[in-house]
Amino acid sequence: MPDELQHLKGRVAVVTGGFSGIGLASALSLARQGAAVALGARTVTAEPQQQLADIGASVYAGSLDVRDSANVTQFISEAEANLGPIDIVVNSAGISTSQSVVDHDEQTWIDVIDTNLIGCFRIMHACLPGMIERGWGRIVSIGSTAARTAVPGHSAYCASKSGLLGLNRAVALEGAAHGVTATVVSPTWVQTDMFNASFKAKAEKNGTGLDDEIAKIISQSPQQRLVQPNEIGELVAYLCRDEAAAITMEDIQVNAAAWW
Repeated sequence: MPDELQHLKGRVAVVTGGFSGIGLASALSLARQGAAVALGARTVTAEPQQQLADIGASVYAGSLDVRDSANVTQFISEAEANLGPIDIVVNSAGISTSQSVVDHDEQTWIDVIDTNLIGCFRIMHACLPGMIERGWGRIVSIGSTAARTAVPGHSAYCASKSGLLGLNRAVALEGAAHGVTATVVSPTWVQTDMFNASFKAKAEKNGTGLDDEIAKIISQSPQQRLVQPNEIGELVAYLCRDEAAAITMEDIQVNAAAWW
C-alpha cells in the first residue's frame, strides 16, 4: 500500500472483541492504514488473524476476558512484548441480554456492566499511563444509540453504554494535555454476528423467522438498511489518525437518521 495511505504506520493498536463484528472491522481498517494490531477476545480464532496477515500487518492474538483484571494485565503485557507500546485502544468487546428490569437476574446484569463498562475501564487503566508518558494516544470505545434512547428489555445494556459516555469524557479530559483523545462511536443496529444471534432469539420467541425480524427493523430505518461493520471500522480508524487530534470527548452517533 502506498506510504501516503499509511496514516498509522508505526502505531500499535489493541482491539478488544477483535475477532468478529465491529471489532474485526476496526482491526482491518487500522491494519490497512499501517497499524500493528493486537486482537483480544474470549474466543480466539485463526481466520481474523490470517485476514490481518494478508494485509501485511503485524499481528498478536490472545485470549482476553475484560472482566478479569489479571487477564487484562497479562494480555497488554504480551501484546507490548510482541508489537511494542500501545498507542491505540479500541474497546469493542461487548455483550447484551434481553430481560426486563422486573425479571432481570443480578448475575446477568453484573456480567453486562462488567464487560461493557468496567472492562473498558480496565483496558484504559492498563494503557493510558503509557500513552500519557509518550504524549500520544487514541482511545475509541464502541457505544450505542441505546445510551441516549433506551430500548425496553435491554436495561443493563443501556446502562452500561450510558456509563461508558461518562467514563470516556473523564478520560478525554485527563488525556487532553498529553496528546491523548478518547471518543465514543455510538451506532444504531449494525449487522454483526451478535445482532443476528439476538434477532434469531427474538424470532424464536415470537414464532417468526430471522429474515422477518430483520426486515421489520429495516422497515423502521429512514435509510431502509442496516449499518455494516466496515462503516464503523473506517470511522474508528480515522479517529485514530493525527488529523483527528481535536475530536475528543465526543459521542459520535452513527444512526442512519434514526433516533435509536
